[in-house]
Amino acid sequence: MTLIDVFSAVLLIAGGVFFLAGTLGLLRFPDVYTRLHALTKADNVGLGLVIAGLAVQAQSWATMGKLLLIWGLVLLAGASISHLIASRALQRGIRPWRR
Repeated sequence: MTLIDVFSAVLLIAGGVFFLAGTLGLLRFPDVYTRLHALTKADNVGLGLVIAGLAVQAQSWATMGKLLLIWGLVLLAGASISHLIASRALQRGIRPWRR
């Protein structure tokens, strides 16, 4: 096992931890807005770490570029969908959670 393999494994595991944290936030937070925040932030960072872990192992620059393009498109899609969900929740009168 080389140093690159270890670095890649660390990035992949860290990405998995962020995905787990986002899932826990989705299950534990009290309202739609805090759940969206936890899920989108953690998933975007988690996917970035997974992409970085895969890019370290990529055989060519083209493969690395494709991985980064996928990450960029997922970032745009996640932000757009989260905005639409939050806007719809506000339109339906769902108030943000207050202590």
